[in-house]
Amino acid sequence: MLIGQDLKDRRAIVTGAATGIGRAIATALAAHGVRVAIADIDRSGAETAAAALPGRGHIGLVIDVTRRDAVDTAFAAVTAGFGGYDILCANAGVSTMNRAVDITDAEWDFNFDVNTRGVFLTNQIAARAFLAQGHGVIVNTASLAAKVGAPLLAHYSASKFAVLGWTQALARELAPHGIRVNAVCPGFVRTSMQDREVLWEAELRGVTPAEVIADYVRQTPLGRLETPEDVAGLVCFLASDAARFMTGQGINVTGGVYTT
Repeated sequence: MLIGQDLKDRRAIVTGAATGIGRAIATALAAHGVRVAIADIDRSGAETAAAALPGRGHIGLVIDVTRRDAVDTAFAAVTAGFGGYDILCANAGVSTMNRAVDITDAEWDFNFDVNTRGVFLTNQIAARAFLAQGHGVIVNTASLAAKVGAPLLAHYSASKFAVLGWTQALARELAPHGIRVNAVCPGFVRTSMQDREVLWEAELRGVTPAEVIADYVRQTPLGRLETPEDVAGLVCFLASDAARFMTGQGINVTGGVYTT
């Protein structure tokens, strides 16, 4: 069986998928025949992205992953529309950038509310559904910064380290039920989030944005910035039966950037 062939006719929720890595994941899953629900804080963006996916029957809907009631409502809408779901890709994430001594309470809370609480809520609600139906796969988006603390991103790193700890613990709890939970750890991915981070880092370091990007490429042995599609391929693998004996893993997809 070709990798991903078994994904045909499965149903997936991808959070934070109106743009960037999430949209690439949704597109790749749809190309494998998965029916995809794009859930994003931007309702219009989610609906537009869903309409652009290959295949038919996809939906876009609004979600605020920091609120349990909003996640419950969104996931119930997917169940009503699809008759259930088999895959959760918890991808929604945010970042801000500051020196550790200058991080505000608001910045800390913003990163943890979306990056960590959002994974907790979406994973927990999906896990309950998967336990009831007897199958399911969860793939969380962590980060290179979940493996190596990133200067100027201490709060973001902390939130993503937490995602890996949660992923490992949840995987061990759900493994006896045949439900797998893994995480992907991207590196320097060219997205609108990175575009903002480059400007912030340039200002904080007193260099040009071009120098920041050149530094990212220098740190990447494969010699280029990562694309969202580089991440999406790994997510499809982890969601498929080709990864049937993998759970509790945080898989690096960084172009060779050193991580532990």
